[in-house]
Amino acid sequence: MKFFVDTADVGDIKDLLSTGLLDGVTTNPSLVAKSGRQFKEVIAEICALTEMPVSAEVSAVDTDGMIAEGELLANIAENVVVKLPLTLDGLAACAHFKRKKIMTNVTLCFSANQALLAAKAGATYVSPFIGRLDDINLEGSDLIKDIRKIYDNYGFETKILAASIRTANHVTQAALAGADVTTIPPAVIKKLAQHPLTDKGLEQFLNDWKATGQSIL
Repeated sequence: MKFFVDTADVGDIKDLLSTGLLDGVTTNPSLVAKSGRQFKEVIAEICALTEMPVSAEVSAVDTDGMIAEGELLANIAENVVVKLPLTLDGLAACAHFKRKKIMTNVTLCFSANQALLAAKAGATYVSPFIGRLDDINLEGSDLIKDIRKIYDNYGFETKILAASIRTANHVTQAALAGADVTTIPPAVIKKLAQHPLTDKGLEQFLNDWKATGQSIL
């Protein structure tokens, strides 16, 4: 499963790129607003850091507006993925970008039927929101499983990008359910490496090594 980081913080992206764990970046207007910077400027800076896919979301809600904004964003860099809402207007824009060979991420997916439409429209990625489904007492990972089954049944090429990831357990659930990609906040990515038994074991090893009085260097 590929890891995208869900942030507009360039510092966090640089830190995580150095680990070799990242496969891409997702942003949205809300994340950019928190940075206090200009949206296009942030997208350009992120794309200059990496050739990996970088999702940049349109703000328009009509097809023509999405196409105009999406084409502008796609011109920033070849690795921009135009992020579109899962509405009929968004799907029409998605089909337009598919014809132009521009990558798309159809977002705010909450049902298997929506995911089916995204695939038929030619989306590069579809983003089902695990955390927000959990918020209304539905099992977000079940949606991933349903989409995986449908896509495999018909050989759709659209990648399942699990979103609204809030915990390390969400990452495990997405992987078990068959997501192709998951987009994760920086703090959660860092938590994936943490375990109390790892910390305890490392402390013991270091104490034992210190007691030998040796040095590797």
